[in-house]
Amino acid sequence: MEEYFLIEGGKILSGEIEVRGCKNAATPIIAASLLTKEPCFISNLPLVEDIFRMLEIIEALGAEVEWVGEREVKIKASNINPQKIRKDLITKLRSSILIVGPLLARFKEVKLPRPGGCLIGARPLDAHLSGLSQLGAECQVIKRKGEEKSYIFKGRDLKPQKVVLPEFSVTATENVLLTASLLEGKTVLKIAALEPHVQDLVFVLQKMGAKVKWRHDHTIEVTGKRKLKGFNHFLIYDPTEAGSFLILASLLSRLAKIKRKKAKIIVKNVCLDHLELVILKLKEFGIKIKEKRQKRKNIFSLEVEAPRKFLPVKKVQVFPYPGIPTDLQCIFGVLASQSPGPTLIHDPMYEGRLKYLTDLQRMGAKVKLLDDHRAIVEGESELFGTEIKNYDLRSGAAFIVAGLIAKGQTKISNIYQVDRGYEKIEKRLQKIGAKIERIKK
Repeated sequence: MEEYFLIEGGKILSGEIEVRGCKNAATPIIAASLLTKEPCFISNLPLVEDIFRMLEIIEALGAEVEWVGEREVKIKASNINPQKIRKDLITKLRSSILIVGPLLARFKEVKLPRPGGCLIGARPLDAHLSGLSQLGAECQVIKRKGEEKSYIFKGRDLKPQKVVLPEFSVTATENVLLTASLLEGKTVLKIAALEPHVQDLVFVLQKMGAKVKWRHDHTIEVTGKRKLKGFNHFLIYDPTEAGSFLILASLLSRLAKIKRKKAKIIVKNVCLDHLELVILKLKEFGIKIKEKRQKRKNIFSLEVEAPRKFLPVKKVQVFPYPGIPTDLQCIFGVLASQSPGPTLIHDPMYEGRLKYLTDLQRMGAKVKLLDDHRAIVEGESELFGTEIKNYDLRSGAAFIVAGLIAKGQTKISNIYQVDRGYEKIEKRLQKIGAKIERIKK
């Protein structure tokens, strides 16, 4: 049954909103449980569709998955069969590619249909194929008439090597790390992504017995072992969700000031170390952030205060970590629509990530698309509610934020994409006063 969000915009919101565990850390760490026969415990899991699908994928392989708490699972992959891969699940989830590394290292052969995911442009698996082949894997692409591509990976001659990835690919970095951890000897991985969720995977691999060292030049050294241990791990909080809520709070704080109302939104469970450039960019817009340390180490509650009139910002550009992440680019586009003057939005990573601007334009934003990777958003624009067919996870979050500050009603369909990464987003927003409903057709 199809569902959609119906949002009544322009409401003043106030209260606390909590950041959940990081989905993009959870999927590779779930995959890491396939490297060992021992029990693995993962807590602080976000209850989102991508996590449910990933757990279903490993269950289909034969892994025992038991929920031992509201947000904690126990996984035991002692008796798994790589031939029991479910095509219907793999094609729904881009991060399903992460099972290749563990299965290849453990069983020496994997056949996988083409993984699915968001429609944000070309997302080839070239970096994965390159990285795994440099470890000695044979990677064969099969394309039959009228069918999607599938892949056969053979790893009879896997051995530690120097691996140079062709780009800063997060999931290719994770796949090489997962594979190398079960190979005796040292693998040196260059052009490695260093995002917070990659770092979280490294912590898990270290707990399992692999020796992993960081260098400062996007290089990671992995000394693997033939047998790895189980682990117990508390996931990092999601920096993308934290960034999304900080921008949401900024826009609604400004709306309250325009209406001369009092409102205070506090975003809880934020790791400042993961968002240094994001917070610096928010301060460029004139946004003030008050920090309060929480009990867990390096985790803060942030109170956001925006000016009645944002400051002009010339450019928001996406970079690999520690830069502004591509997953926050869409929501920064909404913020730019409320800032005076032109802001260049530049996302060199995915040519489909600017498609949301066409819908934002329909809501009243002044947008000039320069090419597939660059656009100029001219503020300040008054936004008006409209009907939007969402197509990916991050644009969906941006449309929700735009709908909350727009005049009138906004209807957002295809909200399964939002459910993939934001846990019960409408209920969490309702708690701080948002008028947003999930409606089933």
